Amino acid sequence: MSAPPAPPVPAGFSRRGLLAGAAGLALLAATAGCTPGSSGEAARETAEQVDRLAAQVAVQEAVVAAYAAAGTADPALRAELAVPADQARDQLDRLREAAPSSAASSSAASSGRASSTAAAPALAPPAGGDVRAWLREQIGTAATSHATACVEVTGARAALLGSVAAGLRGHETALA
Repeated sequence: MSAPPAPPVPAGFSRRGLLAGAAGLALLAATAGCTPGSSGEAARETAEQVDRLAAQVAVQEAVVAAYAAAGTADPALRAELAVPADQARDQLDRLREAAPSSAASSSAASSGRASSTAAAPALAPPAGGDVRAWLREQIGTAATSHATACVEVTGARAALLGSVAAGLRGHETALA
């Protein structure tokens, strides 16, 4: 005796397929900012958030400068720092692209906003000091600053700051 034939496949959408499609559309609408009650105004950043991001550009500029200073202070360390220094510069470029204007970062840094978020590193490691430890401290301070700012901004810029903070934590760990 053979097994009974499989029931015919219904034409059109199955209930499961319809529900999966509806869930996908809801997700797409939410990521596009089309959720009920949202508006273009709600998605825009406040001036305070823009200032915070500009301050983080200055913080990352300080990280890039710290890498350069560490490489100058300890030429033996320079080769080891080449890859993370390049990554820090790439992170700086991404932050600059996300910042509304380069002028904003300069004005935020000069007005002291950057120093309230994170202390800028000294231009050079202390003479005769542990260059690696000094650089690790500068990177850790910047990572904390980016992570703190991450929760104070919204959207893709928050994700970018979180990503940069995580990358710097990796640098900090590698220097340990």
